[in-house]
Amino acid sequence: MDGFIGLITELILEAGIRKEHIFHNTALELPGFFRPTKEWDLLVVRDRQLLLSLETKSQVGPSFGNNFNNRTEEAMGSALDLWTAFREGAFNKTIRPWLGYVFLLENCDGSRRPVKVKEPHFKVFPEFVSASYAKRYELFCRKLVRERHYNSAAFLTSEHKTGLNGSFNEPAEDLAFLQFAKSLVAHVSAYSD
Repeated sequence: MDGFIGLITELILEAGIRKEHIFHNTALELPGFFRPTKEWDLLVVRDRQLLLSLETKSQVGPSFGNNFNNRTEEAMGSALDLWTAFREGAFNKTIRPWLGYVFLLENCDGSRRPVKVKEPHFKVFPEFVSASYAKRYELFCRKLVRERHYNSAAFLTSEHKTGLNGSFNEPAEDLAFLQFAKSLVAHVSAYSD
């Protein structure tokens, strides 16, 4: 994910934010509400105001099932912790920070194969019935944004071999990287130096 973080950093610089306000290797901890701190992948902090916080995750097979549950719980928990800490005044008095999520999934048979659901007591929501892990991640990223836990999300897939050379796919137009980047740049541009 370092390549995406590097690209996003370049976009932030081009939007007029100076390098000293961008953190991507060190000083990535933010106070939480349910835990003391959370380390993010990229932050923009200017004049003691958090402008942007970014989480990036990837998954390469083979254990898609266990990792899917862990990734979804982590992303939801991180957002809840950040927004609750924001509400309680841990950072920023009035500026609402921009929160982004980028997920890269290996494009392989295991991620594209339909997955059965267990329904011993109640029916699952219909969109999950026979959905592959790729579809589940797509739905998850979309729901993160629709439920306003994150301002924007990008869902990308890549094959193991070609991904090392920077090749990726965008299965859903509304979760494409360009749309994600436009939202991010629009926000940070308002606070450019």
